[in-house]
Amino acid sequence: EVQLVESGGGSVQVGGSLRLSCTASGYPYSRLYLGWFRQPPGKEREGVAGGYTAGGGTFIADSVKDRFTISRNNSANMVYLQMNSLKPEDTAMYYCAAAPSFNSFLRRDGNYWGQGTQVTVSS
Repeated sequence: EVQLVESGGGSVQVGGSLRLSCTASGYPYSRLYLGWFRQPPGKEREGVAGGYTAGGGTFIADSVKDRFTISRNNSANMVYLQMNSLKPEDTAMYYCAAAPSFNSFLRRDGNYWGQGTQVTVSS
């Protein structure tokens, strides 16, 4: 059974920082793409950041690339999202997601999902 366990959400003021963590276990495939989506209230879920746990380049959405950083602990199947200079528009439920490839991840084609962690940014 695939499990994605997230932590690190919360409430901050504009300009603050948060760090999200996700640990994946039980993944049935040898190649794992692990990352983050977010879903603001009343909006579609969108990809934020991700990367293969085996290493290589990472993906960061244009809307956050100057403020968010993704990092990995490949041996532990963990991924982190460092979020700096947070804005009210970053308020959303953030979901960890696992997929067999980058393309599958972005298309949400067969993704496994965590339970989500709420990030709220207030002015």
